[in-house]
Amino acid sequence: MIVVATDAPVDARNLQRLAARAVFALARTGSTYSNGSGDFAIAFSTHASLRVTGATAPQTRTLLPTDAVSGLFEAVLDATEEAVDNSLLKATDVTANGHTIRAIPIDPLKALLRRYGRLSP
Repeated sequence: MIVVATDAPVDARNLQRLAARAVFALARTGSTYSNGSGDFAIAFSTHASLRVTGATAPQTRTLLPTDAVSGLFEAVLDATEEAVDNSLLKATDVTANGHTIRAIPIDPLKALLRRYGRLSP
């Protein structure tokens, strides 16, 4: 599950589009999709003008225009990808049913990334 939280003034339609981009970001990490994979995302905004209040008069709402959402798309993609990478690098070995799956060894990974110019010395 991916949760996208923003304080940008975006409506339900654009929040749905942001949630979709978060799922797209999984592909950047090498994830694959299949029936029943269970990958889903939700998105919400905390912008003050979008809050429901007890006011009886009409409330002024501020909304980001649709053509101004591209920067948020990029931010959601980058943040989701980074969250997946961070979780992989903080994993620990797991043993179940007599089988152990080892966590990614960080030092050899760093050496490999340096070797191919993907990590500065």
